[in-house]
Amino acid sequence: MALALALRIHGADAEIFEARDRAAVRRDPRVLALSDGARQILDWLGVWAGLPATPIETIHISQRGGFGRTLLRASELEARALGWVLPASDLIAALDSAVSAAGIAYRENTKVGAGDTAHFKLTAFAEGAVDPAAGTMRDYGQHAVLCNVSVAAPHRNVAWERFTGEGPVALLPLGERYSVVLTCADAIVDEVRSLGDAEFLALLQRRFGTRHRFTAATPRVAYPLGLRYRRDTTGERQVWLGNAAQTLHPVAGQGFNLALRDIWELAQQAGAASDPGAPDVLAAYARGRQADRRGAIGFTDLLIDGFASDFAPLRHVRGAGLLALDLLPALRSFVAKRMIYGARAWP
Repeated sequence: MALALALRIHGADAEIFEARDRAAVRRDPRVLALSDGARQILDWLGVWAGLPATPIETIHISQRGGFGRTLLRASELEARALGWVLPASDLIAALDSAVSAAGIAYRENTKVGAGDTAHFKLTAFAEGAVDPAAGTMRDYGQHAVLCNVSVAAPHRNVAWERFTGEGPVALLPLGERYSVVLTCADAIVDEVRSLGDAEFLALLQRRFGTRHRFTAATPRVAYPLGLRYRRDTTGERQVWLGNAAQTLHPVAGQGFNLALRDIWELAQQAGAASDPGAPDVLAAYARGRQADRRGAIGFTDLLIDGFASDFAPLRHVRGAGLLALDLLPALRSFVAKRMIYGARAWP
């Protein structure tokens, strides 16, 4: 939907083919962590105003059982926020309404395969899993357990990324509560998901620590975690973006933000072309997305590997890195801009 709107802004017509029922698409239970760069793209699409998004003003990064921590602050970058948190269903509803208002054709319950696209100048696959034959796969052996929790004290718009030996824990401010992403091993995910509220809150408290006291939790859902990405994101009059091009670990919240940057670049290239599916147009798109895509994939994968071990010397090295990041404003600014704007933050 975002791509169709972006193309329409550039004067290019698009049709949406959705395998699911249109109403079912709106019932997405996930919560999105959007960078301020993503907010700017959504504002350009005309769907940002009125969304119930909670700003992230500070990000606190730390590791359990080791020294060192880093604080990233929006005020240091003179930005409105480092990021924004909102239910995916609210963003989908806004996009859907904008698509309807623009008169963009939306064909629900219609699945399109690679062999069904001969009469289109360009087909963009934006959903679905990466084809194993066309990409690289890595199973992290983990699930993300998602829910919302209430806390005893105000969150003050601080997001937390806490690395533990069992996997990272993220708290994202959402309204007056936190949206939680608790990583756990595949072997125990069913047990964790089936815990009663009191037992789950106790587990979360042990994993996160004492900086917040958790008082209530919503029902939990879980998703398997892995790294999947296509080696080539373009083909003959075809392009893959979003989850169809890459699926990342949610540790740095880069997946949907990367997809929106894909959309921005594709709309710039294809929307201005007389033939949006021409080889030179798709080659220019692929070149324009290469650095950002590789950077996001490598960054999230490195975080998982770098913080996976509880080996004491490695904890000290990580702590020194977090401390250095906290003490060096230029480096801290670079990392924050990289997370907000992608490859555009590279010097």
